Amino acid sequence: MTEANNSVLSFPQDSEDPLTKILRDGARRLLAQALEAEVAAYIDKFADAKDDQDRRMVVRNGHHPERTIQTGLGDVSIKQPKVNDRRKDRDGQRQRFRSSILPPYLRRTKNIEELLPWLYLKGLSTGDFSEALTSLLGKGAPGLSATTITRLKSVWYDEYSEWRKRDLSKSRFVYIWADGVYFNIRLGDGDRMCMLVIIGATEDGKKEVLAVEPGYRESKASWSEILLRLRDQGLTIAPELAIADGALGFWAALDEAYPKTAQQRCWVHKTANVLEKLPKKKQPQAKSMIHDIYLADTRKDAEQAFDRFIEVFEDKYERAVKCLVKDRDTTLAFYDFPAKHWAHIRSTNPIESTFATVRLRSKKTKGCGSVNATVAMVFKLIKDAEKRWKKLRGYQLMADVIDINVRFVDGKRKEIAA
Repeated sequence: MTEANNSVLSFPQDSEDPLTKILRDGARRLLAQALEAEVAAYIDKFADAKDDQDRRMVVRNGHHPERTIQTGLGDVSIKQPKVNDRRKDRDGQRQRFRSSILPPYLRRTKNIEELLPWLYLKGLSTGDFSEALTSLLGKGAPGLSATTITRLKSVWYDEYSEWRKRDLSKSRFVYIWADGVYFNIRLGDGDRMCMLVIIGATEDGKKEVLAVEPGYRESKASWSEILLRLRDQGLTIAPELAIADGALGFWAALDEAYPKTAQQRCWVHKTANVLEKLPKKKQPQAKSMIHDIYLADTRKDAEQAFDRFIEVFEDKYERAVKCLVKDRDTTLAFYDFPAKHWAHIRSTNPIESTFATVRLRSKKTKGCGSVNATVAMVFKLIKDAEKRWKKLRGYQLMADVIDINVRFVDGKRKEIAA
């Protein structure tokens, strides 16, 4: 499946908060101090090295041009102190000062526990990690040996095994998102196996990973196994709404596990599926008209936009129209929920955005990966991402969503008469 280049439904980027700015400014100062101390120690070490005129051969020489390092706190600008080292080695080559803190090639930092899963899911084998990490982090970086990496994968899989047994009975999950995520590796003998992921939103608006399992995207059995296990773990109250692509076997499984849960088809997937059935020259017009549907203020306006799309395209592009209208009701389910939640519940972007840099839907690779290793890597990557997730916008309305005496019409709260 191809992914839609849908700017309207792109997952919102986190805006900067004052604490992050303070932390980044502090990091800049600490880095500058560490670099100055490193240079001072290097110069002191060779203080006795002097030329024929009794001049020191290792001295400060201003600063390198300012450079920007990408960090977990955002971009950090730094001016690195410069050293003039006139000493020569036995071969007559000039000695050079090289910072172990900030190598000249380093442009970004990455937590080793996030970088390893990212490399693996990109299709890099364990044996290639050492070279890749050396180029990214420099020689002597921790965790470079194949043995260490293998041990880490084993530890992470053990963590995953314990995590999937956790008690869920203390949380109420109001919304759930589901998707099957393909990576740049094959799992097992077939090429359609992928990672099945479910994310939930609690009644206080917090997003949480509920399930990460290997399986088959279109398989009801794969999704049923996951949903039934979640129910056994304590997720006994049906979510109010589930969001997923229409092609998933997830829906048949959901009907059995949580028959009362409302269903919302993902507009990102739906847009992509419709557009691929149209000539390229027609796609911009169709995409704009699809936007008119799901961005309408009311269900009535959305229905009218639906009808306009049908009128324009059904004579020549019947396949595209059938693809759009077959899920007409379930693509508009979001109108029965708070308008402040619409940006979150119209698509599976909470899952899509997490794996944006590593997922690969349409391409195949020759290499084959270990199922357990891939599960461990996906688990580690998504749990790390979970730490940075923000609460849903308008999370205070979650209490109304689960209140049986309240309903929402076109995103607006309505009291039900007693």
